[in-house]
Amino acid sequence: MLTLLGAAVLAIQAPAAAGCGATLCYADALAPFLAKLRGGAPVHIIQIGDSHTAGDMVTNGWRTRLQARYGAGGRGVLAAGRPYAGYLTWGVTASQSGGWTANAGFGSLYAPDGPPIGVSGFTQTAKAAGETLGIAADGEGQLFDRIIVCAMAQPGGGTLRLRMGIAEESWLLEAPTPTPACRTMDSAAPVASASIATTDAGIASITSFGTFRRAGGVALSNLGAVGAQLAHFGRTSDSVVRAELAAYRPDLIVLAFGTNEGFSPSLALDAYESQLRDQIARLRRLAGQDVPILLLGPPDAAIRLPAAAGPAAGCGDGWAAPRGLDIVRRVQQRVARETHAAFWNWAAAMGGRCASSSWRMSDWMRGDHVHFTRGGGDRIGAMIDADMARALDSMASPDPQGRGER
Repeated sequence: MLTLLGAAVLAIQAPAAAGCGATLCYADALAPFLAKLRGGAPVHIIQIGDSHTAGDMVTNGWRTRLQARYGAGGRGVLAAGRPYAGYLTWGVTASQSGGWTANAGFGSLYAPDGPPIGVSGFTQTAKAAGETLGIAADGEGQLFDRIIVCAMAQPGGGTLRLRMGIAEESWLLEAPTPTPACRTMDSAAPVASASIATTDAGIASITSFGTFRRAGGVALSNLGAVGAQLAHFGRTSDSVVRAELAAYRPDLIVLAFGTNEGFSPSLALDAYESQLRDQIARLRRLAGQDVPILLLGPPDAAIRLPAAAGPAAGCGDGWAAPRGLDIVRRVQQRVARETHAAFWNWAAAMGGRCASSSWRMSDWMRGDHVHFTRGGGDRIGAMIDADMARALDSMASPDPQGRGER
């Protein structure tokens, strides 16, 4: 059985998975999502991943095109407030007071015994009155008429004041046992701001906060953490994720991990494949079997020689592409086919191995040959959008049925 990355280099020589000759593979798995797009109903995409997702370069490139074509459905789901320095929220401005502490699924903020974590990857907790979390639209295109707040009801739970424009509601989080709960608040007209405030010293743990437009359009939620791997998503709570997915009702779940795994010199491939299969099965159990899943394979990237960890393919000018990235892609592609998920070959869309060098020369990638500039992210978003549009055009008989108003 394959274990360490170094022992698995020969796997690169294996043939590509059958039926995957283009950048978007197994698009038939996306049929319910594509039918929902064609039907014009409100559509919600949730993408969960690493820094490429957290930075919102790629997702914003895809989001702006979808919303230009189908209308804006809101900013979607975010971590509440600003859980860490440098947190990006394109399209809206997030804010918070100083009395909140975050538990994160990955990084120095992770506390195994802390408040449970949901799809956003961050849970914000306050234990004093007068603490606030806010969100404000940066422009007319991000106005919203619905907010969804997810939190923990628990012994000693406090009371929240939810504000949406001029409307206001109270929400008591006291419960005999810890229980995830989501509250929806609507406005008769679109508004530009919403906030959460604690009104007493009870415990308030907020797992996520989303803004939506009820009338239609697309919302694309980017939920990522810098440095994260798929294994870290496994730290989220089943009960919290189930409650959130029931409230946010995604029409497509995108898993965008693999870069950090592919750079790791100690990646255990058998464990990684098992994790991937387990998380796909888990998401289907928590979200519903009818929600399509799309795997985004890691992009082409490079590391400076001789610092490259493990076997690497030279790209010239002192850069090399870790072979682990190719191996991770092949595992993802095969698992996608065998689990009836879709797969998007990000590296192939860029031009294949060592394409990061030309992307860097074109100012589409940063100097680290891993992360994208805003222009590069927009270009990738356009590629995903174009592949989805082609898949939609190729649908033989659209299903107009959807789940109606979100």
